[in-house]
Amino acid sequence: MKKVRIIIEKSADYFDAYSDNCDGIYGVGETAETAKSKALKGFERFVKSRPKQQLPEILQGEYEIIFRYDMHSFLNYYNHLFSNPTLERLTGINQKLLHHYASGLKKPREVQRKKIENALHQLGKELMAVEL
Repeated sequence: MKKVRIIIEKSADYFDAYSDNCDGIYGVGETAETAKSKALKGFERFVKSRPKQQLPEILQGEYEIIFRYDMHSFLNYYNHLFSNPTLERLTGINQKLLHHYASGLKKPREVQRKKIENALHQLGKELMAVEL
């Protein structure tokens, strides 16, 4: 299945959301949530306003949308779900450093970024196995 990737990142003045593999999809906002929402609404309009044969190849047939966040945007978007103590328990990264990532003071090295990503994916697997 093809994947339409939407990048969400913090710029100097706002959050930006855009597709790096499908032209015409973008959104901006004061929060990561607003930028993501605007990009998805723009995506809907983009697809509905064109005949199927005029859509980019990636949008013809089955596809899924995936989101790639920079750390500042991810922590901004999910701050209502993940507190720094929770993220520390999940990742083993101390809260002060997580705060620096969330505020944009520091950017995580690749090893730290992967540690956070892997911990979140592991949590997702555990949650998918839950039955109530």
